[in-house]
Amino acid sequence: MQGEVNEKETPAAGRRSFLKWSSAAVVSALAAGLDLSDLSLGEAMAQAPGGPLISSGSVDLGSGDIGILNYAYALEQLEAAFYTQVMRTPYRGMNSAERHALGDIRDHEIAHRNFFRSALGANAIPALRVDFSKVDFGSRVSVLNTARTFEDLGVSAYNGAGQFIQKPDYLLLAGKIVSVEARHSATIRDLIAPRSAAFAGDDVVGIDGLGLARLPSDVLPMAAPYIATPVTAKHLQ
Repeated sequence: MQGEVNEKETPAAGRRSFLKWSSAAVVSALAAGLDLSDLSLGEAMAQAPGGPLISSGSVDLGSGDIGILNYAYALEQLEAAFYTQVMRTPYRGMNSAERHALGDIRDHEIAHRNFFRSALGANAIPALRVDFSKVDFGSRVSVLNTARTFEDLGVSAYNGAGQFIQKPDYLLLAGKIVSVEARHSATIRDLIAPRSAAFAGDDVVGIDGLGLARLPSDVLPMAAPYIATPVTAKHLQ
Protein backbone atom coordinates (compact mmCIF):
# COMPACT_ATOMS: atom_id res chain seq x y z
CA MET A 1 0.00 0.00 0.00
CA GLN A 2 1.21 3.51 -0.77
CA GLY A 3 1.04 6.61 1.38
CA GLU A 4 0.46 7.20 5.03
CA VAL A 5 -2.72 5.15 5.38
CA ASN A 6 -3.90 3.69 8.65
CA GLU A 7 -2.67 0.11 8.71
CA LYS A 8 -5.95 -1.21 10.04
CA GLU A 9 -8.02 0.52 7.40
CA THR A 10 -6.08 -0.26 4.23
CA PRO A 11 -6.87 -3.98 3.64
CA ALA A 12 -10.39 -3.50 4.96
CA ALA A 13 -11.03 -0.71 2.47
CA GLY A 14 -10.02 -2.97 -0.39
CA ARG A 15 -12.23 -5.80 0.81
CA ARG A 16 -15.10 -3.42 1.41
CA SER A 17 -14.81 -1.87 -2.04
CA PHE A 18 -14.89 -5.24 -3.78
CA LEU A 19 -17.58 -6.80 -1.64
CA LYS A 20 -19.85 -3.76 -1.93
CA TRP A 21 -19.56 -3.83 -5.72
CA SER A 22 -20.19 -7.57 -5.84
CA SER A 23 -23.28 -7.30 -3.65
CA ALA A 24 -24.87 -4.85 -6.07
CA ALA A 25 -23.88 -6.78 -9.18
CA VAL A 26 -24.27 -10.43 -8.22
CA VAL A 27 -27.96 -10.97 -8.98
CA SER A 28 -27.90 -9.20 -12.34
CA ALA A 29 -24.71 -11.03 -13.29
CA LEU A 30 -26.22 -14.41 -12.46
CA ALA A 31 -29.40 -13.71 -14.37
CA ALA A 32 -27.48 -12.43 -17.38
CA GLY A 33 -25.65 -15.74 -17.62
CA LEU A 34 -28.76 -17.76 -18.49
CA ASP A 35 -30.42 -18.19 -21.87
CA LEU A 36 -33.94 -19.23 -20.95
CA SER A 37 -35.58 -18.86 -24.36
CA ASP A 38 -38.11 -16.26 -23.23
CA LEU A 39 -39.25 -18.34 -20.25
CA SER A 40 -39.00 -17.16 -16.66
CA LEU A 41 -36.48 -18.99 -14.50
CA GLY A 42 -39.16 -20.91 -12.65
CA GLU A 43 -41.00 -21.86 -15.84
CA ALA A 44 -37.84 -23.09 -17.52
CA MET A 45 -36.74 -25.19 -14.57
CA ALA A 46 -40.20 -26.59 -13.89
CA GLN A 47 -40.11 -28.29 -17.29
CA ALA A 48 -36.86 -30.11 -16.58
CA PRO A 49 -36.61 -33.72 -15.29
CA GLY A 50 -34.67 -34.90 -12.26
CA GLY A 51 -36.40 -33.03 -9.45
CA PRO A 52 -35.74 -33.72 -5.76
CA LEU A 53 -37.19 -36.66 -3.85
CA ILE A 54 -38.58 -35.90 -0.40
CA SER A 55 -39.62 -38.61 2.06
CA SER A 56 -39.67 -39.17 5.82
CA GLY A 57 -38.07 -35.83 6.54
CA SER A 58 -35.05 -36.49 4.30
CA VAL A 59 -34.24 -34.84 0.99
CA ASP A 60 -32.53 -36.27 -2.07
CA LEU A 61 -31.27 -33.54 -4.37
CA GLY A 62 -32.45 -35.13 -7.60
CA SER A 63 -30.48 -35.85 -10.76
CA GLY A 64 -28.90 -34.13 -13.72
CA ASP A 65 -28.63 -30.37 -13.84
CA ILE A 66 -31.60 -29.99 -11.48
CA GLY A 67 -29.80 -32.08 -8.89
CA ILE A 68 -26.62 -30.03 -9.23
CA LEU A 69 -28.52 -26.76 -8.87
CA ASN A 70 -30.29 -28.12 -5.79
CA TYR A 71 -26.89 -29.16 -4.45
CA ALA A 72 -25.71 -25.56 -4.82
CA TYR A 73 -28.98 -24.32 -3.33
CA ALA A 74 -28.49 -26.52 -0.25
CA LEU A 75 -25.01 -25.13 0.37
CA GLU A 76 -26.15 -21.55 -0.20
CA GLN A 77 -28.96 -22.07 2.32
CA LEU A 78 -26.37 -23.16 4.89
CA GLU A 79 -24.09 -20.20 4.24
CA ALA A 80 -26.90 -17.64 4.18
CA ALA A 81 -28.26 -18.93 7.50
CA PHE A 82 -24.80 -18.86 9.07
CA TYR A 83 -23.91 -15.29 8.09
CA THR A 84 -27.39 -14.07 8.99
CA GLN A 85 -26.82 -15.38 12.52
CA VAL A 86 -23.29 -13.93 12.61
CA MET A 87 -24.62 -10.46 11.86
CA ARG A 88 -27.62 -10.86 14.17
CA THR A 89 -25.36 -11.70 17.14
CA PRO A 90 -21.91 -10.18 16.40
CA TYR A 91 -19.02 -11.85 18.17
CA ARG A 92 -17.15 -10.05 20.92
CA GLY A 93 -14.77 -7.42 19.59
CA MET A 94 -16.05 -7.40 16.00
CA ASN A 95 -14.61 -4.22 14.51
CA SER A 96 -16.08 -2.02 11.80
CA ALA A 97 -14.05 -3.54 8.98
CA GLU A 98 -15.06 -7.07 9.98
CA ARG A 99 -18.69 -6.03 10.32
CA HIS A 100 -18.69 -4.56 6.81
CA ALA A 101 -16.94 -7.56 5.25
CA LEU A 102 -19.11 -10.17 6.96
CA GLY A 103 -22.24 -8.15 6.25
CA ASP A 104 -21.41 -8.01 2.55
CA ILE A 105 -20.70 -11.74 2.46
CA ARG A 106 -24.06 -12.33 4.14
CA ASP A 107 -25.76 -10.28 1.43
CA HIS A 108 -24.02 -12.25 -1.31
CA GLU A 109 -25.03 -15.60 0.19
CA ILE A 110 -28.62 -14.47 0.59
CA ALA A 111 -28.61 -13.34 -3.06
CA HIS A 112 -27.26 -16.73 -4.15
CA ARG A 113 -29.80 -18.60 -2.04
CA ASN A 114 -32.73 -16.55 -3.31
CA PHE A 115 -31.57 -16.86 -6.89
CA PHE A 116 -31.47 -20.65 -6.78
CA ARG A 117 -34.84 -20.82 -5.03
CA SER A 118 -36.40 -18.68 -7.76
CA ALA A 119 -34.56 -20.41 -10.60
CA LEU A 120 -35.49 -23.92 -9.51
CA GLY A 121 -39.16 -23.10 -9.01
CA ALA A 122 -41.17 -26.26 -8.35
CA ASN A 123 -37.99 -28.34 -8.53
CA ALA A 124 -36.38 -26.66 -5.52
CA ILE A 125 -35.69 -28.65 -2.38
CA PRO A 126 -37.44 -27.27 0.72
CA ALA A 127 -35.85 -24.97 3.25
CA LEU A 128 -33.32 -27.00 5.21
CA ARG A 129 -33.02 -26.99 9.00
CA VAL A 130 -29.56 -25.94 10.13
CA ASP A 131 -27.69 -26.90 13.29
CA PHE A 132 -25.12 -24.42 14.55
CA SER A 133 -24.85 -25.89 18.04
CA LYS A 134 -21.12 -26.45 17.48
CA VAL A 135 -20.52 -22.76 16.73
CA ASP A 136 -19.87 -20.21 19.47
CA PHE A 137 -21.23 -17.08 17.83
CA GLY A 138 -19.75 -14.96 20.60
CA SER A 139 -16.22 -16.07 19.72
CA ARG A 140 -14.28 -14.51 16.85
CA VAL A 141 -12.15 -17.64 16.52
CA SER A 142 -15.16 -19.95 16.33
CA VAL A 143 -17.05 -17.77 13.84
CA LEU A 144 -14.14 -17.13 11.48
CA ASN A 145 -12.95 -20.74 11.55
CA THR A 146 -16.48 -21.90 10.73
CA ALA A 147 -16.74 -19.28 7.98
CA ARG A 148 -13.46 -20.52 6.50
CA THR A 149 -14.76 -24.09 6.60
CA PHE A 150 -17.96 -23.14 4.79
CA GLU A 151 -16.28 -20.95 2.17
CA ASP A 152 -13.50 -23.43 1.40
CA LEU A 153 -16.04 -26.23 1.23
CA GLY A 154 -18.31 -24.22 -1.04
CA VAL A 155 -15.52 -23.39 -3.49
CA SER A 156 -14.40 -27.02 -3.67
CA ALA A 157 -18.02 -28.12 -4.12
CA TYR A 158 -18.58 -25.86 -7.13
CA ASN A 159 -15.22 -26.91 -8.59
CA GLY A 160 -16.10 -30.57 -8.21
CA ALA A 161 -19.65 -30.28 -9.53
CA GLY A 162 -18.72 -28.52 -12.77
CA GLN A 163 -17.90 -31.78 -14.54
CA PHE A 164 -21.47 -33.01 -14.06
CA ILE A 165 -23.23 -29.93 -15.45
CA GLN A 166 -24.68 -30.60 -18.89
CA LYS A 167 -26.11 -27.25 -19.97
CA PRO A 168 -23.48 -24.60 -20.82
CA ASP A 169 -25.63 -21.82 -19.33
CA TYR A 170 -25.58 -23.53 -15.94
CA LEU A 171 -21.82 -24.05 -16.15
CA LEU A 172 -21.42 -20.33 -16.79
CA LEU A 173 -23.64 -19.61 -13.80
CA ALA A 174 -21.56 -21.88 -11.56
CA GLY A 175 -18.39 -20.14 -12.72
CA LYS A 176 -19.77 -16.74 -11.79
CA ILE A 177 -20.80 -17.89 -8.33
CA VAL A 178 -17.64 -19.83 -7.49
CA SER A 179 -15.53 -16.78 -8.32
CA VAL A 180 -17.44 -14.84 -5.66
CA GLU A 181 -17.19 -17.71 -3.18
CA ALA A 182 -13.42 -17.86 -3.72
CA ARG A 183 -13.20 -14.16 -2.88
CA HIS A 184 -15.17 -14.82 0.28
CA SER A 185 -12.73 -17.57 1.20
CA ALA A 186 -9.74 -15.29 0.62
CA THR A 187 -11.36 -12.50 2.66
CA ILE A 188 -12.07 -14.77 5.63
CA ARG A 189 -8.58 -16.24 5.48
CA ASP A 190 -7.10 -12.74 5.46
CA LEU A 191 -9.16 -11.82 8.52
CA ILE A 192 -7.74 -14.85 10.31
CA ALA A 193 -4.13 -14.38 9.17
CA PRO A 194 -3.66 -10.82 7.81
CA ARG A 195 -0.96 -10.16 5.21
CA SER A 196 0.01 -13.81 4.98
CA ALA A 197 -0.09 -16.38 2.20
CA ALA A 198 -3.11 -18.03 3.82
CA PHE A 199 -5.55 -16.27 1.47
CA ALA A 200 -4.52 -18.83 -1.17
CA GLY A 201 -2.91 -21.48 1.00
CA ASP A 202 -1.66 -24.79 -0.34
CA ASP A 203 -4.53 -26.47 1.49
CA VAL A 204 -6.96 -24.95 -1.05
CA VAL A 205 -4.76 -24.23 -4.10
CA GLY A 206 -2.63 -27.02 -5.55
CA ILE A 207 0.89 -26.79 -6.91
CA ASP A 208 -0.71 -26.70 -10.36
CA GLY A 209 -2.45 -23.45 -9.45
CA LEU A 210 -5.89 -25.07 -9.47
CA GLY A 211 -8.39 -24.88 -6.65
CA LEU A 212 -9.33 -27.97 -4.66
CA ALA A 213 -12.32 -29.88 -6.06
CA ARG A 214 -14.61 -32.21 -4.11
CA LEU A 215 -17.44 -34.47 -5.25
CA PRO A 216 -20.93 -34.22 -3.72
CA SER A 217 -20.28 -37.54 -1.98
CA ASP A 218 -17.38 -35.89 -0.16
CA VAL A 219 -18.95 -32.48 0.45
CA LEU A 220 -22.29 -33.50 1.94
CA PRO A 221 -20.80 -35.53 4.84
CA MET A 222 -18.58 -32.54 5.67
CA ALA A 223 -21.59 -30.21 5.69
CA ALA A 224 -23.86 -32.69 7.50
CA PRO A 225 -22.90 -31.67 11.07
CA TYR A 226 -24.39 -28.24 10.35
CA ILE A 227 -27.54 -29.39 8.52
CA ALA A 228 -30.25 -31.01 10.62
CA THR A 229 -32.27 -32.12 7.59
CA PRO A 230 -30.83 -35.36 6.15
CA VAL A 231 -29.65 -34.63 2.58
CA THR A 232 -28.54 -37.25 0.05
CA ALA A 233 -27.22 -37.10 -3.50
CA LYS A 234 -27.88 -40.67 -4.60
CA HIS A 235 -28.92 -39.64 -8.10
CA LEU A 236 -26.07 -37.24 -8.84
CA GLN A 237 -23.01 -38.20 -10.90
